[in-house]
Amino acid sequence: MRWLPLMAVALLPLLSACETAARAPNDPGICYSVAQKEGQEMAFNVLARDQPQIETCAARLEEMRLNFLRLGGTNRDVVGAYQGRFIFVDRRGISFSQRIDGPRFFALARTGDGRLAVPGAIDFSEAMKDQPAPAP
Repeated sequence: MRWLPLMAVALLPLLSACETAARAPNDPGICYSVAQKEGQEMAFNVLARDQPQIETCAARLEEMRLNFLRLGGTNRDVVGAYQGRFIFVDRRGISFSQRIDGPRFFALARTGDGRLAVPGAIDFSEAMKDQPAPAP
């Protein structure tokens, strides 16, 4: 029975070596834009300071995305970070995750005209009233 604690202590460095995914900076109130090129580490660039919540950071990322598109850019997906979480802005909307490759929480959806809204706030009843009922 004495070997069990020793074995656990010996395996600790091996288990921590498995965690190679980059972590988002945990600085309070700072919104980052994340850039990563093939074969390089992630770069966290300060986009805005004194952001009170993750949604305002997401709005700054959406603003950056639209400005780049207006200048002729072609990248429609933007990744950011705020207080230890990653923010993903894409054509579907905005989602959050604790890891760059982890599961995502869908936070804001795009409406028909491109604006962002809370997914439950979008009323599809008017748009769907002329559609045939789905088959059982």
